[in-house]
Amino acid sequence: MTIVRRNPLLAGFLAAMFVVAFGLATLLRAQIEGNDRGVPPIDSSANYEVGGVQVDVTAKTSEQARSFGWRLAQRKAWKLLWGRANGQPAESAPGLPDGTLDAITAGISVEDEEIGAHRYIARLGVLFDRGRAGDLLGARGGGPRSAPMLVIPVMWSGGVAQSFEKKTEWQKAWARFRSGGSPIDYVRPVGTGIDPLVLNIAQAGRPGRGQWRTLLEQYGAADVVVPTVQIVRRWPGGPVLAHFKAIHGPDGEVIARFDLAAADSRGLPAMLDEGVRRIDEALSAALRAGGLISDPSLLAEPAPIEALPEDQGIVEGDVAPTEAATSLAPAQTLSLQVDTPDDAARAAIEAQLRGVLGVRSVTTTSLALGGVSVVRVEYEGDAAALRAALAPRGLALDEGLRLRRSVP
Repeated sequence: MTIVRRNPLLAGFLAAMFVVAFGLATLLRAQIEGNDRGVPPIDSSANYEVGGVQVDVTAKTSEQARSFGWRLAQRKAWKLLWGRANGQPAESAPGLPDGTLDAITAGISVEDEEIGAHRYIARLGVLFDRGRAGDLLGARGGGPRSAPMLVIPVMWSGGVAQSFEKKTEWQKAWARFRSGGSPIDYVRPVGTGIDPLVLNIAQAGRPGRGQWRTLLEQYGAADVVVPTVQIVRRWPGGPVLAHFKAIHGPDGEVIARFDLAAADSRGLPAMLDEGVRRIDEALSAALRAGGLISDPSLLAEPAPIEALPEDQGIVEGDVAPTEAATSLAPAQTLSLQVDTPDDAARAAIEAQLRGVLGVRSVTTTSLALGGVSVVRVEYEGDAAALRAALAPRGLALDEGLRLRRSVP
């Protein structure tokens, strides 16, 4: 009879390792599958938006006061939008007749209002139609435009920093921001899937280029901006102080610093919205001044192409001329901006792209249902060749790699 002696220390060690491994696996699964994360950005392309317009108007009736207030908000918002687009003081903006303002205004959102019998006090947001207002701004196709910027919003609160690990008020503020009127091309991750694992506080402060290149290629970006806010509460239910900082690139170039305050926690969302707006203004000003230059080391180098041996070359007549030309072209990764009003539209455009000769893969790297998503296409050719291949399919690809339906 064989007697097997068990080592209690070894058994305990193995049991402990199993518990640790199981715990890590559970934690990893929770990080990926958690429900308390993911804030899809709102539409960033349909309209220009100017928020926080203050009006205080009196009239004979409350309805008349409100009408006058909205009209005054249009005038103020137009001047602010013109100044923002042209980098000049709002006071220097040319005046427009009320009829013209009515024609280019897409809507008015009420942020806060008080209506009296003869007085109207409000904070309003005015949305201008991009197609109609763009020509008046001189902004259609003009002015500097940044490289696609991956946004990693970092929020410090109670001594703890978070990016996409869970939903934060700072991430929500960036998702609410309408970036259509900004010269900064923001790539805003939703915060679901693998985002919390790879776009965390550790990555935001990592200077090494290797992992950055992989991430930027995955999200269809060429640069990174890390907007940071530190929340300080004086006492429960009391004032809230916020320290903001706009950080550009993996080397941590600080573009702007400023502080804002709110009377209590109820004013936190509005304060964070103002922080986003000021950070966007600082980045836009830096871009117009010649800054925000993307580091060339962040761009992935194309893989070298080896020439085929003579006995493996293409024999005349084996392949159609257009196919032969495409298959010999170097493969490139192109990040296209695509309108995705719903998931069906996303699936349809992906299917059309996959049907193009020379397209190796199609991946949506930044999804914004109801807005503009980023689709990464690996194509055996350059952007001009892809543009020519898409034209017969009713798709137009402009110089900025924005994909739209061709107008008949």
